[in-house]
Formats: sequence, structure tokens, C-alpha cells
Amino acid sequence: MAIKDPASFLKGAFEVALKAADPLVVLPMSLEKVFSKPLEGRCLVLGAGKAAASMAVALESFAANNWPKAQLEGQVITRYGHALPTKIIKVVEAGHPVPDESGMKAAQATLDLVKTLRPGDHLIALISGGGSSLLTLPADGLTIEDLRLTTQALLRSGAPIGQMNIVRKHLSAILGGHMAREAVARGAKIDAFLISDVTGDHPSSIASGPCAPDDSTFGDALQILKDYGLLGGQLPASVVKYLNDGLSGVHPETPKSNDPIFKQSNNHLIATAHACLEVAAKYCESKGVKPVILGDTVMGEAKDVALMQASIAREIYLYDKPFNKPVALLSGGECTVTIPSGVKGRGGRCSEFLLSLFAATEDLKTLSGLAADTDGIDGSEDNAGAWFVSGFRNAEKDQHFFVRDCLSKHDSYGFFQKMNALVHTGPTLTNVNDFRILLIDSES
Repeated sequence: MAIKDPASFLKGAFEVALKAADPLVVLPMSLEKVFSKPLEGRCLVLGAGKAAASMAVALESFAANNWPKAQLEGQVITRYGHALPTKIIKVVEAGHPVPDESGMKAAQATLDLVKTLRPGDHLIALISGGGSSLLTLPADGLTIEDLRLTTQALLRSGAPIGQMNIVRKHLSAILGGHMAREAVARGAKIDAFLISDVTGDHPSSIASGPCAPDDSTFGDALQILKDYGLLGGQLPASVVKYLNDGLSGVHPETPKSNDPIFKQSNNHLIATAHACLEVAAKYCESKGVKPVILGDTVMGEAKDVALMQASIAREIYLYDKPFNKPVALLSGGECTVTIPSGVKGRGGRCSEFLLSLFAATEDLKTLSGLAADTDGIDGSEDNAGAWFVSGFRNAEKDQHFFVRDCLSKHDSYGFFQKMNALVHTGPTLTNVNDFRILLIDSES
């Protein structure tokens, strides 16, 4: 039996995936597991990320009900438009994905609070995707403008987020384990709670791991800049000099896995992309559709990933191999979009993936798809992503030319806006990276 309303099916899968990463649900569950006894004494709460405010709300509520002797204080930094009202923990909004002055001041205040820790104090870090930009504090000798220009260049280069973070960790006074180093040096114990938006879910990569060991080096950071053609004058000279000086031993390396400080610093994963895909898979099964999880580590240029998934969908559509229709292909991860010089572009990696898929599958009459960023913002505009169903297709040459024109201009937003098929969620106050679902339906 074919799905009667493919659009509702796709949107329903996305909704259940988002709920599986809701901090108000997952953080209290993790706190209960981690702390067998109620915390007492000073409890400093610090954090950064798109989910930071909702995590702070969840922590305050849990502490009020379970930690009567805990003395809560602190602040978290989140993206503009992502704040929530809190009772104790201060919420500061700042720029993302490009850091700004507000973020730098908040990051400095964060480090200042870390330096007030004393033996017996407990630091709880609330970390989620977006924290690398929001917790930007330049290392000595660098400025916020240096880091802004570096971030902009990395974003346009097409470098994967993991490699971007290696560079940013080596330009920071707080990322790459530096927060943990400062806290443990003052006798505090650390428990960091992480919502992952990176492939592999490694704590060192989530918001550039402020409380996690970092085994990358200054040499790795320089090699990444070289690989993406960013050492030819595209970056501030002060940034390149700082990294070269670090390579020469002038600046201390980030703390590594064998550093004893990490005996006092624990990182707890509370939400991941794969867990969201698993929940979405159960939803598909409940609707009579076979779910196939392609993985939560799908990376690469959005258009190339679209072509790969189109070939899988075509095999299923034409031959019922390796699965009989109806089938839902589920995937997560983070694609990239490389924007040529002189092209502004509108949209983001999810919308570009979907438009590239749409253009490459004119022969697949029962294919529908949705791709959206779980933080609610896909790239440059106000949408989380987009969707399409088979009914969008027609044989008119005008549509064919419009699709190709939008692809060449990297204007996926413009195409799906015209089709009235943008996904708008507003800030979701969580972030486990991209969510993609392709439905290859039965003929009838």
C-alpha cells in the first residue's frame, strides 16, 4: 500500500527525531544516571551551544527537585533568538556561525568564572553544537576579528566541521580542553553533558571540546589550512604566525588524552544523530515502511551525496533491490556546500542536497524526500530545510530550466520557496546535525 500523504509522513519522521534530542527530556535522564547522590555545595554551570538555554532550563528544574543543598550559579551562551527564561543561570546570546563581540565578552566571562573555582566545587558544562563559535575567546595575541575572518574563510572553503574545529581549538583560550585545564588546576571536578552535532560523536569535536582532550596539533591545524588553500593571504597574518609559533613550541599545545587532568573531567553524551535516526526508523515501521539507516556520518559535498543516495533510491525503485518498496532511507551527518567566488547563494546544505536529489531523479515517480537541520536553521535563510513529493514534478521545460538555474546559483531556497515546500520550525533549541529521509513508495 502506498503512503496516502507522503508530505505528512516525512514531516512526522522529522518531528519524532527532534523529540529524541529534546534537552528537556534527555538531560534529566542523564543527570539521574550520572549522579547517584544529590550534589551539594557550589555548583558552577557553564555552557555554550544552540541547545545551551534549554539545557540550562532542564538543569535548573532537575536541581530544584533533586539537589536541595546545591548552590547553583553560572551562565550559558547561545545563538541569537535561542534564549529561554531562567531563574538562576544567566543566558547570553551571541553570533553564530561567525563569532562576534558579544560572544567574546561572554566567553571571557565564562573563563573568569572558571578561575573562581576552588577545591570541592563542581563544574557542570552544558555543551552542544554551535559552541565553537559561541565560546570564541582568542588566545593571547589574537583578536576577535582575527577569529571572525578565519571562521568566514573556513566556512567558504568547504572544510568539514571537524577540521574547522581543529583550527579553532588551536586559536582559542578556552576550547580544546583549555576549560578543563583551568578548572582542574583549581581543584574542581567536572561533568560535561554533550548534545552531539558532529559525525562520530567524539567529545573533542563537539563545540571543539572545552572539557575534552584534544589529540590534534598545531601542525594539523596548519595542514588543514594548506589543504583548503587558505595559506595564500586569505587569513590574517597574525593567525598564521600564531599557529607557526605554536608549532615551534612558543605556545602550549592543547591537553592530550594522557593528561592527568582528565581523571577529574567526565564527558557524557546525552543526544546523538544516530539515536534520532533510530527513533525515526521505528516511526517508519509503524507506518508500514521499511526503514534503512544509511548512517549518521554521511559527509561530502551536498550535491555529491545527493547523487549517491539517488542511485540507491533508483535501484530500489526499479528492481526492489536490495529492499522491497516501500522503503525509507534515513541518514544524518553534515554535508558541505562550496560556494564559488562571486556567488552569494541562498539556502543551506540540506536544501541543496534535496534540490540536487530532485534534479537527479526525474525518472523516480514515487520518490519523496525531506532534509532539514535539527537546529532549525539551514544555512543562510530562515528555514530548517525543505521537502518534496512526486506531485511536484511535471514535464514542462520551464521547470527543468528553473531547477538547473537554481542549482547553478546555489539558490535551493528560491526553488523550494516557489514550491511552498520549505520546512520552518524556528529555533528548535537542540542540535544533532542534519536529518534526511527519502521515501521510495509503492506504485499503488
